[in-house]
Amino acid sequence: MNKNINGNNLEKLIFYSNLISYSLSFIVLILYFSFILILGFNPEFFHKTLHDSSITYGIFSGLFIIIISIFLTFIYVILSNLFLDKLRK
Repeated sequence: MNKNINGNNLEKLIFYSNLISYSLSFIVLILYFSFILILGFNPEFFHKTLHDSSITYGIFSGLFIIIISIFLTFIYVILSNLFLDKLRK
């Protein structure tokens, strides 16, 4: 009976770990691929400046993707430490 409970927790742990990691990875991949597609098919978009400043949309988009990637990694660490570690025990 105890073996079945541990097996059930292991299945939950694997399911939720995969769900969280695949979801966040999908978001990052969509951002990167959309950046590359815009760069490939409409590169003039990245030459425009933001509201009369010296920062272009290309610089802003690149920094945005980096910051979002760091933020999503932070979210994964928080969810892993708060939620997945409880399932592991």
